[in-house]
Amino acid sequence: MHLFEVLKRPILTEKSNYQADELAQYTFEVDVRANKLLVRKAVEAVFNVHVQEVNIISMRGKKRRFGRHEAQLKSWKKAIVKLAPGESISFFEGV
Repeated sequence: MHLFEVLKRPILTEKSNYQADELAQYTFEVDVRANKLLVRKAVEAVFNVHVQEVNIISMRGKKRRFGRHEAQLKSWKKAIVKLAPGESISFFEGV
């Protein structure tokens, strides 16, 4: 798997914004085949920062109802990346 295929998108919620501002932890949706080592290498390559710690969580897909029919959404992975002190990632520069 190529490094640029590992990270899918940043997850921007109130909790992730707090973690980014106060704790230097950033949250990403990652490929389901990714592991901690791949996530570390991808973040360091894409954002040019030093990663201190990586935690990965498997999120189970939810059941949704569409009228009489039920559907199962896909499961996905979430990675929380802690950066070295003094480093940060800016998602929206100049906006």
